[in-house]
Amino acid sequence: MRGALVKKPELLAPAGSLDVFATAVEEGADAVYIGAPAWNARALAKNFTPEELAAMIDYGHRNGVKVYLAMNSLVKEDEIPQLVELLALLEQLAPDALIIQDLGLYSLVRKYFPSFTLHASTLMGAHNSLAVQQFADMGFKRVVLAREVTLAETQKIHDQCPVELEVFVHGALCFSYSGLCLFSSYLGGKSGLRGRCVQPCRRRYSWADAGKGQQPGYFFSMNDLEAIDLLPQLASAGVVSFKIEGRMRSASYVGAVVKAYRQIIDAGDNIADVLPQVRGLLYDAMGRRPTGGYFTSPQPTDAITPFQTGNIGHYLGRVSGAKGGRVSLVLQETVEPGDRVRLHQEQSGERSSFTVKEIRLDGRVLDRGEKGEAVSLLMPGAQAEAGDVLYKVDVRSRRQMEARKSRLTPSAQFKKMIEKAGKQGRAQNVLKALALSSSAAMPQRPVFRGRQAPAGKQVAGGRRGKPAGLPVWLRGGDLRLLNQAVIDRPERLLVTLDRESLIQLQQQKKSQLHLLKSITWVLPPVILEDDVPFYRQLVNDMVRQGFRQWMVGHIGQLQLFRAATGKGDGGGRRSAAAKLELCGDYTLNVLNSLSVGLLREMGLDTVLLSIEADREALQKVCAHKKKSRTGLVVFGRPPLFTARLQPDFFQFNKTFISPRGERFELVRKWGQTLALPDKPFSLYSQVAQLKEAGFDFVLVDLSFVPLHKKEMAALRKTFATKGRDRSVDTFNFFRTLQ
Repeated sequence: MRGALVKKPELLAPAGSLDVFATAVEEGADAVYIGAPAWNARALAKNFTPEELAAMIDYGHRNGVKVYLAMNSLVKEDEIPQLVELLALLEQLAPDALIIQDLGLYSLVRKYFPSFTLHASTLMGAHNSLAVQQFADMGFKRVVLAREVTLAETQKIHDQCPVELEVFVHGALCFSYSGLCLFSSYLGGKSGLRGRCVQPCRRRYSWADAGKGQQPGYFFSMNDLEAIDLLPQLASAGVVSFKIEGRMRSASYVGAVVKAYRQIIDAGDNIADVLPQVRGLLYDAMGRRPTGGYFTSPQPTDAITPFQTGNIGHYLGRVSGAKGGRVSLVLQETVEPGDRVRLHQEQSGERSSFTVKEIRLDGRVLDRGEKGEAVSLLMPGAQAEAGDVLYKVDVRSRRQMEARKSRLTPSAQFKKMIEKAGKQGRAQNVLKALALSSSAAMPQRPVFRGRQAPAGKQVAGGRRGKPAGLPVWLRGGDLRLLNQAVIDRPERLLVTLDRESLIQLQQQKKSQLHLLKSITWVLPPVILEDDVPFYRQLVNDMVRQGFRQWMVGHIGQLQLFRAATGKGDGGGRRSAAAKLELCGDYTLNVLNSLSVGLLREMGLDTVLLSIEADREALQKVCAHKKKSRTGLVVFGRPPLFTARLQPDFFQFNKTFISPRGERFELVRKWGQTLALPDKPFSLYSQVAQLKEAGFDFVLVDLSFVPLHKKEMAALRKTFATKGRDRSVDTFNFFRTLQ
């Protein structure tokens, strides 16, 4: 740790309950962020009532503490009316900022609730200066950087972008970039982008055809971030807010972590003197094994401990035997009756929590079990087996103290405030302006009537794999796509633009230049800061050479076309001036018509809707979109993880298997680690119904599909028969996106 903090950044704490909020304030947080009911990235946490929100904002402001509302969940079309009602209420409560992800929510606030200050959530994927500058241009006061951004990259971003920067300094780390993780959603419809992640990264996986000594492991389970040693460097790099993760953590955890970071921030030149106490506080908070994350290295070697579970808490020991709710083990940590423990079942990966009711040693009942003792713990209901692992996650004394606390209680004044706000008609006026209502959010009749196309319905025309009247776009990972006749006469060919495809482009003959200029070039969703100059120059050169069709993988990439055309203010007008055709990839996470409309204003007349959406959600978007062209990916192997980390124990181009037998492939592309489903998903049999629902085109994505003769023959057969295979995966189309 170097030096003191010249200017003290804000210490931003999480709160998932009234007691946690009060604890964070009392321990020295400068600001606290809480989840707005139903629309936050911790949807599994308890929802606050309007009165509780009012009480916390009032309590914070009376104590000189700012309160931010996290509304960082993606919004479905039929949720817009309720969202407007919530915004109208929050307008009266006056939080200090809203933390958001959804582009439609941004559009709603900008047009109808301009008094709100906006912070760009980490789920918006701000991983480079392009993204941060774009959000600054859009009017965001602050941007929460992706956790993958290094200290050096933070400094570069700060030097280029006139906007406040916030970073996570403590707490859980996702393996994937936030905003690009589809794994939980793919497994069962519970979207991490809507706060319902089931944490597949915490599970144990095995490599297929593993050799001798290659045991299963927790290959994607990240250790907890702890940047207590890096606060001065982060402040020097331009960070104005240090953020602690943990809106589902206890008051004791949040209190200890806030107290620890407060001491470092306030220590001045005496940081070394307070470090021992600070480290003790963080140890007692019972988080996971710590890591410094990506701050000092883009490939931190301590980010994952692959052969230890990613459980929160202190390791108690491995179960040697279990019967009738009693669990035997040799203690690796002290434990007392009343402590909370978490049982991790090795075979299934399931986790469950229990309270220790009794401790026995050689038949004697103990008041306390010590490290090294072979004891049995009474945990009624526990179904443990030998080999399972126990962790201590909370202690009795701390839980008893928290139970007695009740420092923050909503009073009658807040109830009256809420009632008054509801009578003002603000929400109704906005809904009239939007021409939206709950009853209008669904067309008169459903278009999607079953898993396959209706009997007797013409699904496709005479040409091979050509859906009747609905154009098909064909995407590939490189220029080999030009040699594949999988679909007859696709409307567009799309190729991802990276260093590999650039080399292929440079090797093409001049006679093929006309064909190449008809290609839509796709920018990958992640462009590292060091690669920004490369892409800026490349896009500029290609635009000047006549390449006019582009697809952006992140909204920040609009900045590249501002530079290429030299006109406008960052949105669509500058691209229109150069006669560019800009499209939005599904990685923009568009789930409502407000997002579609906003992107059109910014120059994206064509957009792929969210790849994880269900059929009802898709239909409702199409029912309310206006002039934009909308499409949907109907075939492909979408990256479920997109991650920066590439540790030595990863086996690229190999299959890994979940405890439930699900198979996936790990590959390296765009300089990132991608986890792909073993087989493509397909909605090709639904193309006729997608047309009826209002879609303008569909996209077949061969980016991660082997382009060998055998595979291509199978695909041609699939598309010729309209993809009618009931065994094929359909992602979330026939279930409900949660």
